[in-house]
Amino acid sequence: KVSGGTMMLVGDEELQLGAVIRVAEEAARAGGDLIRANLGAASVDTKLNAKDLLTEIDPMVEREIQKRVRENFPTHDFLGEESVPAGPEASSNAIRALLEEGSTSDWLWIVDPIDGTINFVHSMPLSAVSIGVAYKGEIVAGVIYDPFHDELFSASRGRGAFLNGRAMMVDRQAHSLEEAVIAGGSPPNPRAMGPCNRGTLALMPKVRTMRFLGSAAIMFAWVACGRLTGYFEADLNAWDIAAGAILISEAGGAITDIDGSPYQLTTRAVVCSNGLLHDEIRTILMKAGTRGLDPA
Repeated sequence: KVSGGTMMLVGDEELQLGAVIRVAEEAARAGGDLIRANLGAASVDTKLNAKDLLTEIDPMVEREIQKRVRENFPTHDFLGEESVPAGPEASSNAIRALLEEGSTSDWLWIVDPIDGTINFVHSMPLSAVSIGVAYKGEIVAGVIYDPFHDELFSASRGRGAFLNGRAMMVDRQAHSLEEAVIAGGSPPNPRAMGPCNRGTLALMPKVRTMRFLGSAAIMFAWVACGRLTGYFEADLNAWDIAAGAILISEAGGAITDIDGSPYQLTTRAVVCSNGLLHDEIRTILMKAGTRGLDPA
């Protein structure tokens, strides 16, 4: 059932959503235990380039999450970062294939086992498990777990957003850019560096300050709970955004493509905010040439 362009679950699907969010929270905590116990694990490989690291813990966390999903929802589809080759083309193809061709279920779990791998490898306690769950192509549940601060961010469609079980909402204090704290990224893809840097240079003189935390999941979660006013990236994967997207929308914020089109699972150039400043931030980013990748 669709209301105002947003998927609304009814009947058995609504009942299943409660079970989905419970399992997602349990799986995120189990994965987080592995992350916390192995902080500083050496990288064992690179993916796209030397900025895009892989440790032996990444696939271990993904397997733990997938095991719990399979035990509880054996018919649900599962897309994990570690099952997809590196690079924007491969990740775009993977999500499109499930949405358009190869889906065997209405339900799809989209998982980043360790978001913030460079932080993790360098013993910086700023990484998270990110689990998004879609129903018929729309995100209906999301969990982001920061194991180092034991913060569990969760949301499900129409039920609100929560931090460790307490309702959370986006920043309502920032009514102007001068009051805004905006986050940005440091992408591993060289073609995304220019757009991100242009966006940063355009925003930095206008906002209170900018922050670069090295984990998209943490930055999405911090927008949702009001610590950040907004966050943008020129090029992210589906598993980077999925959980954060519903956290922000259920917490009262806004998330769209940088060009202003509605967020979808295939969105890569993304901006989110407290909603009050969304159009202003997005317009600055567009004028700065932040959307899209630079030529190879």
